[in-house]
Amino acid sequence: MTTTPPQQRIEADVKAAMKSGEKEKLSTLRMLLTEIKNERIRRGSEVDEAGFVSLVRKAIKQREESISQYRKGNREELAAKEEAEIKLLEPYLPAQVDEGQIRAAIEETVAAKGLSGPAAIGPIMKEMLARFGSSADGATINRIAREVLAQKAG
Repeated sequence: MTTTPPQQRIEADVKAAMKSGEKEKLSTLRMLLTEIKNERIRRGSEVDEAGFVSLVRKAIKQREESISQYRKGNREELAAKEEAEIKLLEPYLPAQVDEGQIRAAIEETVAAKGLSGPAAIGPIMKEMLARFGSSADGATINRIAREVLAQKAG
């Protein structure tokens, strides 16, 4: 794991993209750099690794929503541009835990604590986010938790 602050990593990658003439990468990373700077101003301190991961996830989520809108509007070229930007942002996320591991951990927690029903989502989310941290996406944990609870109920 690198100890270079996220902003410095992005700035180095922006310089590399400028030198190599990668226009798409350059504009995507500049947007991310702006987000980091804005977050630093909001916090009044440097953006830590967890904050950085959160910003990258948010940027990817925004692009996924745009892709869906562009596809509804038959704007495939714009959707493709957003997909390319997601591919440029994904390397900045920590390695993700695979869904099988998340499912196994949720099933284990549900069994160990005797959880059931929709009210169990909160405690499951809290425990899984604590266990996996930024290596698991909250939306994925939530979806799998609902599937596991539905199977248990069914």
